[in-house]
Amino acid sequence: MIKHFLSFEKQISDLEGKIEELRHLSSGGDINIAEEIGKLQGAVAQELKSTYSKLTPWQKVQVSRHPERPHFQDIVKNLFDDYIPLSGDRNFSDDNALTGGTAFFRKKSVIVIGIDKGKNTTDRISKNFGMVRPEGYRKAIRLMDLANKFSLPVLMFVDTAGAYPGKGAEERGQAQAIASCIQKSLEISVPTISIITGEGGSGGAVALAVANNTLMLEHAIYSVISPEGCSSILWRSSDHANIAAEALKLTAQDMSKFGIIDEIITEPVGGAHRDTKKAIKEMGDVIERRLEALQQLSHGDLIKLKEEKYLKIG
Repeated sequence: MIKHFLSFEKQISDLEGKIEELRHLSSGGDINIAEEIGKLQGAVAQELKSTYSKLTPWQKVQVSRHPERPHFQDIVKNLFDDYIPLSGDRNFSDDNALTGGTAFFRKKSVIVIGIDKGKNTTDRISKNFGMVRPEGYRKAIRLMDLANKFSLPVLMFVDTAGAYPGKGAEERGQAQAIASCIQKSLEISVPTISIITGEGGSGGAVALAVANNTLMLEHAIYSVISPEGCSSILWRSSDHANIAAEALKLTAQDMSKFGIIDEIITEPVGGAHRDTKKAIKEMGDVIERRLEALQQLSHGDLIKLKEEKYLKIG
């Protein structure tokens, strides 16, 4: 059962609560209430379908930030075999917010890189809440160089509110690290696929979202600034975040319309957090299909594809 319900899911939460109450009563005696539970489960399914078919941009922002959405560590566990992480940037330190290494994806050798916000308080602090420091982006550059040297495809997973804006990060060249990461992704001549799984926030996300194919989960977002940040600039308050979310055009559907991304990956009804394994499998199926097509292209064609794709935008 989902532990965290969003503000617009009150009716769903109430129905789920009734189901749990009935299950508790059933386990304490011989009362057979399976039929009633079945009816309530049907009502939940119907309410989920109705609610999630007409989400507003601000509601999609909330879904993209749901703490139970698939994290990079979940994706590695369910989608890859023999994952061997690479640590450090050979310059300053390591960064737990961005991890990556070699792995097998459905029997194919790949380099996998991902940003992870963390699952619990300790994990989130360790991963800096998914806000990557310069050493994280430089580690990604190391991994891309490794991929290019051994002709390995690069799969990148993005879920971040943005790059870390702290004083130390700026002193160590945050902007330069992000720019170099984007440049490296454009330069390498191997297949590259990036998937925005939750939040795609600002330049911190762009650093790993430049690829031959950029994909988004159905309820993910991709934006130059958060709705709260935009609202604070325009209205001196974050209270108008819902209006800002509408104006920013940050949903996967908006990105597809503008030609920023190549495909939207369907999520289970009610969001990826309701069935993470199913969501990850769907991700894997789309990645496999896309990767097979890209591997038919020459190194020169892969670079040309990126060049044409990004010159066409705007």
